[in-house]
Amino acid sequence: MRHERGGTMVAELSIHRPTFGSLLHSDPAFFSNQEEVDDSSSKNSQTSSNMSPRYYNGSTPPSGEGSPYLSPWNQPSPYTKSPWVIPSPVNHSFSKNGLVGSLAREEGHVYSLAASGDLLYTGSDSKNIRVWNNLKEFAGFKSNSGLVKAIVIHGDKIFTGHQDGKIRVWRASSRNPSAYKRVGTVPTLKDYVKSSVNPKNYVEVRRHRNVLRIKHFDAVSCLSLNEDQGLLYSGSWDKTLKVWRTSDYKCLESIKAHDDAINSVVTGFDSLVFTGSADGTVKVWRRELQGRRTGHFLVQTLLKQENAVTALSVNQESAVIYCGSSDGLVNFWEREKHLSHGGVLRGHKMAVLCLASAGNLVFSGSADKSICVWRREAGGVHICLSVLTGHGGPVKCLAVEEDRESDEGDQHWIVYSGSLDKSVKVWRVSENAPEWRGYQSPRLSSSSPTQSKRRYHG
Repeated sequence: MRHERGGTMVAELSIHRPTFGSLLHSDPAFFSNQEEVDDSSSKNSQTSSNMSPRYYNGSTPPSGEGSPYLSPWNQPSPYTKSPWVIPSPVNHSFSKNGLVGSLAREEGHVYSLAASGDLLYTGSDSKNIRVWNNLKEFAGFKSNSGLVKAIVIHGDKIFTGHQDGKIRVWRASSRNPSAYKRVGTVPTLKDYVKSSVNPKNYVEVRRHRNVLRIKHFDAVSCLSLNEDQGLLYSGSWDKTLKVWRTSDYKCLESIKAHDDAINSVVTGFDSLVFTGSADGTVKVWRRELQGRRTGHFLVQTLLKQENAVTALSVNQESAVIYCGSSDGLVNFWEREKHLSHGGVLRGHKMAVLCLASAGNLVFSGSADKSICVWRREAGGVHICLSVLTGHGGPVKCLAVEEDRESDEGDQHWIVYSGSLDKSVKVWRVSENAPEWRGYQSPRLSSSSPTQSKRRYHG
């Protein structure tokens, strides 16, 4: 995955959490009805159809109904009355931190983001990929299929993962940087036709239905790049992890990786690949030579729980893997301790939907409409610096870029957050913000306590 670095955690609280049903399939009614609804959807839904997102939301306090342009960095969180969420520190000396601006087009919920230099790419359920430059719309291109669930950038190519199970490849014109055209589809038509003539290339996905091994037959939910090895990884609701060569889009492997939908895949340190699934597991894969075959092999299962794993992020510098789940928790593991469990970050009252890391910071976006900012200290302790609020809907995706205007000795980051309120917000965050009342997360060595069974397809 392109540029992922940072870390965090909080005190154990005895509190009844709201239960979760299946969340965040495309449905505009999600925001028009905030009343409690019955969770009658299947716990293990494997379809890519747009089911209505549901969850029990008995006592959700308001979140960010005030002006979104008032910096939440300098305001207390609207969840201050809740013991589950930490309020933002009030410190007016950090005036450069907070909301920079908002990007909004009434064309669909924002499901994916990718940032590269001055450019920001946003994907939604409108079939459009928008390109923004310095908070202004710069370009756009449109696919023929449904919502854009994942975007990654590799050199001058943009890879997008879609609800129809396809991965599309785009490139800007050399003559006109604001004109983009599709230059490929993964898998290629040539490989598809070539594979289709051999019965051995088919796998049975359900009774009386066989599909080609090299093609996802359900939504592509996540993408990640290993640029050094020229590999693209795609995870899908069809439970498979596929490995593609970026030079010719050839499918090198198709792995039945999980027992339920894959919600996140990230490339990490030591050539490891991490996958997180609605089956509640986080798995570690390594590419190695075994016999005459070079492939990816399962080397470890980091987590096995009842709650769905919804997001993963790797801090390349500190070699820490973070995992968000539908119970609102963020678990993490550290390479220096042989990927032993480092602890739990507790900052959200609803599902964690996305994670991003940069420098010593980790950002967690949630269905509670907030973004928690955490800093990893020496020894692996994590401090909650702030809770960013202002979105009117669940925060579905995050991207982080280095702020090139950072002062020497005061590292700043530009954080982009996409939401199901159809907007993208841009934040400026300092790595040297003061600790919030010296609050630290406890060190934990045991696995998370057993929770009630919940499934989540992101």
